[in-house]
Amino acid sequence: MVGNDRSREVNLAVRRVLQAGREMQAAVAAGMGVRTTDVQAIDHVISADEPMGTVELGDRLGIRSASAAALVDRLVETDHLRREPHPTDGRRVSLAVTEHARAQVRQALEPLLTDIAGYTRQLNDDQADTVLDFLDHVITAMRNYAVEAKE
Repeated sequence: MVGNDRSREVNLAVRRVLQAGREMQAAVAAGMGVRTTDVQAIDHVISADEPMGTVELGDRLGIRSASAAALVDRLVETDHLRREPHPTDGRRVSLAVTEHARAQVRQALEPLLTDIAGYTRQLNDDQADTVLDFLDHVITAMRNYAVEAKE
């Protein structure tokens, strides 16, 4: 068990990671010539476990459905998203990220991902296991918080 001072340092480091993530999203958005919310929307659609529509995207972003519809219209118009038939429900439309958007995101993130890969290669197996376990717990805590905050 880590002491209170060390625990506080780790907690502050997690907060710095979250802040750096927001700064990184803003930088990616600027590089792509879009808004930060647009980058967040693209990220949600790319990483979704199942097809996502406009309403679900709005829920994830915490915006009203009218704002989500305007956001999706803008991203479709700029060739970042496309609407396609839902794979299992013919009455619904799902969102997909275009190859254009994927290429822009890859290009923007390549230097960052290269740096991170260099750091992760320096970990031994035990260190990697510890980091993965810790990050899994942080992710679970954050997702639980998000779900509980909506209730």
